[in-house]
Amino acid sequence: MTIEATPPTSPTKRELLQLVSQFYPHSRQLGDFDERTAATCPEPYRRMLAHEAHMTVAVEYRHGCEVDVEVLATERTATHYIRKILLRRKSDRRVVQYGIVRLALEALEPIVRNEIMAERIPLGRVLIQHDVMRHVQLNALWEVHCAPELAALFGVAPGHVTYGRTALIYCNGEPAVELLEIVAPEDTF
Repeated sequence: MTIEATPPTSPTKRELLQLVSQFYPHSRQLGDFDERTAATCPEPYRRMLAHEAHMTVAVEYRHGCEVDVEVLATERTATHYIRKILLRRKSDRRVVQYGIVRLALEALEPIVRNEIMAERIPLGRVLIQHDVMRHVQLNALWEVHCAPELAALFGVAPGHVTYGRTALIYCNGEPAVELLEIVAPEDTF
């Protein structure tokens, strides 16, 4: 897929577009994205997104229950495994997060990589359970105006506002996982 014709103005926007382009020819097919700072990201979104921890842990804490992963689409190359996912609450199956994950295959041990690619357990939980030495680097926060597909996944009208982030997970000191993580709008719970 190609990245948008209009060049982005910042490195963080470029990173976002590269992730989105894994599944969408144009980012507007997912939503309109405006970069925010932690200071301009409202609560409770700031608390859920402006940190350097796994989103699996953050959404489980926020919703008071474990989450399951639902893989919507995957791409595999010789060097990467890419997936578009939802995290759903185990308690009632409500969608609490949408994400795009791009994993460098050689960055993880085969047992960890295979468990992630089995698509049964959220990525963060796999890394935690295998005690992979990791660091989550927050790259940017985003205000997201949902396009029709994302709005339908969250059960809201197109244009509804929510928030997300882009991040990079380092495993054993190496950049391993690029992430776009968009949380479900708070007013849907």
